[in-house]
Amino acid sequence: MSKNNYELTYIINPVLEEDNVKAAVEKINKLITDNGGEIEEVEEWGLRKFAYDIDKKGNGYYINAYFTAPATTIAVIERYMRIEDEYMRYLTLKYDAKMLRHRELVKNNAVPNIFAVEEDEEAEKED
Repeated sequence: MSKNNYELTYIINPVLEEDNVKAAVEKINKLITDNGGEIEEVEEWGLRKFAYDIDKKGNGYYINAYFTAPATTIAVIERYMRIEDEYMRYLTLKYDAKMLRHRELVKNNAVPNIFAVEEDEEAEKED
């Protein structure tokens, strides 16, 4: 079975204790690995303020995960997140070739500065 590359961003309820937040992250990581996936990276962005209230809460604990998995794994993860109350929102992105190239550039800190030419031209006009 072929595996695709995914990025999963989800928000955990901010009223949970730190141990419960870690347990919620581990549950998702275990779901991914138990269903044939391989986790590449998990970033904890921490507590962030919302633009508007979600479930009468003004902030949430953000987690971002990069992984490879079969397509059937996504349905299992998303179903679990819909059922459990500790997960407020989630977004799963399937990476195409262009997104994979950009991710590799970001990891290597080699993203080209496309605005450098425009900035140079503006600086010359000001002189």
